[in-house]
Amino acid sequence: MSLKLHNDTADIFIPDSVETGAALSRTTHLGIGAHQDDLEIMAYHGILTCLGRDDRWFTGVTCTNGAGSSRTGPYADYSNEQMMAARVAEQRQAATIGQYAAMLQLGHPSSVVKDPANSALKDDLVKILTAAQPEIIYTHNPADKHATHIGIVVSTLLALRDLSPELRPQKVVGCEVWRDLDWLPDEDKVAMDVSGRENLALALVGLFDSQIAGGKRYDLATNGRRRANATYFASHAVDEASHMIFGMDLTPLIQDDSLDIVDYVLNYIDKFRTDVKEKLTRQLQTRR
Repeated sequence: MSLKLHNDTADIFIPDSVETGAALSRTTHLGIGAHQDDLEIMAYHGILTCLGRDDRWFTGVTCTNGAGSSRTGPYADYSNEQMMAARVAEQRQAATIGQYAAMLQLGHPSSVVKDPANSALKDDLVKILTAAQPEIIYTHNPADKHATHIGIVVSTLLALRDLSPELRPQKVVGCEVWRDLDWLPDEDKVAMDVSGRENLALALVGLFDSQIAGGKRYDLATNGRRRANATYFASHAVDEASHMIFGMDLTPLIQDDSLDIVDYVLNYIDKFRTDVKEKLTRQLQTRR
């Protein structure tokens, strides 16, 4: 199978050298992220679920080329071209260690991803989704503060809505990167237990040396957030997990195309606002 993507520079890597069509068709869990290392941060639940199994396979899609990365230390003098090459290589290493079914790096500039008038990314995603037909998709959450991440989740949802219903996944989860989801009401959190194999979790994020030595300790921050999520999840119960990732359930948005994406997300924010207001108001009323 030949997968014709928008950019000639798109990188398709199959760690176990299976033919591309076969590699994609075995996919059960698919991560769609903006930058190299986003998948290892936000979609680790899928990676861990599939690791070492022959009936569960994780495929990764990284949408941008990584040219705009911050860089200091040993990477301070890297050109955009050198940084892009380094990040592609790091993402391939992560795919090998994580035993991914396939790793696709689409190479779109962030400007394309953020341009509502440009459908190149969405068109690529339609092709990939049609070939892979995963059961579960992990992508960015639509309350993320990074504009490129928002471009990814919107393109993902629109691509899914372009598919016929029988080709759509059973579940779509928006995950934490540049804004955590602790603020979601507990009953609305998709709480993903990623306890165990902490060494693998640290290794996967730690592979991205161009980011870590380049000035951002994503490895420590990511592990710390997962530990904090697990401990602070239930205030009146002992910890049942040591590491946890929170997600927002986006599945209704691909089950009912009439749902407005903005209103769907704002409803969660309104619930948070209502919860804060009610707790504060109750205490203030009793103290007057």
